[in-house]
Amino acid sequence: MRRDRERPAAGRGDGRRAPARAPRRWADAVAEARRALAEALRARRRGRGLTQVRLAALLGSSQSRVAKMEAADAAVSLELLMRALLALGATRGEVGRVVAAPDVPPARDTARRRGRCSGA
Repeated sequence: MRRDRERPAAGRGDGRRAPARAPRRWADAVAEARRALAEALRARRRGRGLTQVRLAALLGSSQSRVAKMEAADAAVSLELLMRALLALGATRGEVGRVVAAPDVPPARDTARRRGRCSGA
């Protein structure tokens, strides 16, 4: 390739622009919904006296996956959180109210809570 040629704009390499990313507020709204669903799942599981292992068996999943669900891990889909709540007896309306609820508290720093962090 000749070095004196103009190169296309960064991105796709074909001169077209990459699609715009979703505004940050959408990502924040999704994260808030994930946290709210995770908190509701934990509360409903504990309210029914189930361990994470028992819930995992009910869902056909693993205990570590349930732990990630309850921690609002970004790798867990909103659909999986909703299906887990429904499996625990929540109605669609209850799940909708959880997602629509304003003022979800921010995620807790689980590493610090578990003593794995030395910072202040």
